[in-house]
Amino acid sequence: MPTFEIEQYELHTMKYRVEANNEAEAIRMLFDGDGEAVDNSQEYIEVADDFGLPVEQNRKLADELRSLDVTVGEDIISSIRAIEEVE
Repeated sequence: MPTFEIEQYELHTMKYRVEANNEAEAIRMLFDGDGEAVDNSQEYIEVADDFGLPVEQNRKLADELRSLDVTVGEDIISSIRAIEEVE
């Protein structure tokens, strides 16, 4: 039986520390890559259902999922980033 690796989009939070004069400057600095990650602060929130494989480019997979009674949106296969068969 084949084995597959599946990448699933998930939402996580991560804390960063930034020295700045105010909140706006701190956010700008974080966006510029100047934040220092706080150790062990990453926290899982939920599966990111708003992202996924485009149905248009994965029509066969979308149809196979529907035949298995898996809900597939009109535009995306919810939360799936990639799937590949591995050895």
